[in-house]
Amino acid sequence: MTTEDGLIESTTPVSEGQPATGNGLSTLGHDGDPRWRVDASQAVSYEVRLCRGLLDPASDLMVTAASAGDGPGPRRRLVVLDSQVDVLFGERIRAYLEAHRVTYEFCVVEADERRKTMTSVFRVVSAMDAFGVARRREPVIAVGGGVLTDIVGLAASLYRRSTPYVRVPTTLIGMVDAGIGSKTGVNFSDHKNRLGTYHPSATTLIDPGFLVTLPVRHLRNGLAEVLKMALIKDRRLFELLAVHGARIIAERMQSAGSADGGAAALAVIRLAIGGMLQELQPNLWEHQLERVVDYGHSFSPVIEMRALPELLHGEAVAVDMALSLVLAHHRGLLSAEDLSRARLVMGELGLPTWHPVCSTELLTEALADTVRHRDGRQLIPLTAGIGQARFVDDVTPAELAAALAGLEPNWTSMAAAPSAPTPGSNG
Repeated sequence: MTTEDGLIESTTPVSEGQPATGNGLSTLGHDGDPRWRVDASQAVSYEVRLCRGLLDPASDLMVTAASAGDGPGPRRRLVVLDSQVDVLFGERIRAYLEAHRVTYEFCVVEADERRKTMTSVFRVVSAMDAFGVARRREPVIAVGGGVLTDIVGLAASLYRRSTPYVRVPTTLIGMVDAGIGSKTGVNFSDHKNRLGTYHPSATTLIDPGFLVTLPVRHLRNGLAEVLKMALIKDRRLFELLAVHGARIIAERMQSAGSADGGAAALAVIRLAIGGMLQELQPNLWEHQLERVVDYGHSFSPVIEMRALPELLHGEAVAVDMALSLVLAHHRGLLSAEDLSRARLVMGELGLPTWHPVCSTELLTEALADTVRHRDGRQLIPLTAGIGQARFVDDVTPAELAAALAGLEPNWTSMAAAPSAPTPGSNG
């Protein structure tokens, strides 16, 4: 029977999933009651672009990115800025927008891990509403670190159920990790990224020039996520970090004044981004929970939140990786030589391999939370030789205690001060 809405209604038993209309609908029914199942898919396409001179008025990338056509009248943009980025680059961004005759407003947000909450999301939503963002043709521009782009991404996913936005990450961790995937998220209670959506920006514009103002500690923080990709996927990337890591930190990953014209830094960024996207693309919505990019993220969410404000995100990931390296070695997956090399590179990059909050009890608690997050399984990725990974599903508290005993306490020697806001350190 055809209903008034043009659909086909079935009140007779049919095989589950049997096509009925040819338009993505199928009828279900074994009990005589009419039911429908809607099957649909959404094409996902977004761009990550490595560029130079993004704030040069000669470039129109930032104002044309993600625009579906601005229509009549002046081009309008709401720009959400991290407060520290506003101090460093606010005047240049204003001059850039004025050079392109853009009608704009700024929403300046203090974006650090403690403010990564729904309160910040609602502030951005309020700014979007006050500005009167058009639903499709006026993408919001988010300029800041990973915390800021996560906040804006979640706000954009909620506002009118989906509003486009552009990410302009200003921290290394934003450029190689937080700013290039599909996930948004904020913290809830004492849980890391417990609230979030899948809503990638239409475009991510990556200009390493922003890194010139980034404190060294925050460069190291981003390199932790780069080292993650090297250890579980890309030995070539690992070798680049081993040879050039300390130097590219000292050079702020810039080409000017670099011993090699910035070639090594650019190669590190390109390989890290390319490897990450290669892993994310076939599993963008995480239907498959066995993900090698979760390396360093099995224990770190709880470690990071328990250690706030001392640990940055990448530093917590580094502690997790150090623990995972020892676990892999104890299981015979990683040779003593590779364990020593990995530790050496972590030291060269200035990454912590331990923090005082770490205890067997905390790690056991973190593992239990990870099991809930991964739908009842551990699915812990470990290095199976540098550049390769294997998943394990049976780590015990006794193993965690033994691995913890194998870590080298180095937090004091890191001389890491509490993570108060510093210029550019917004991710």
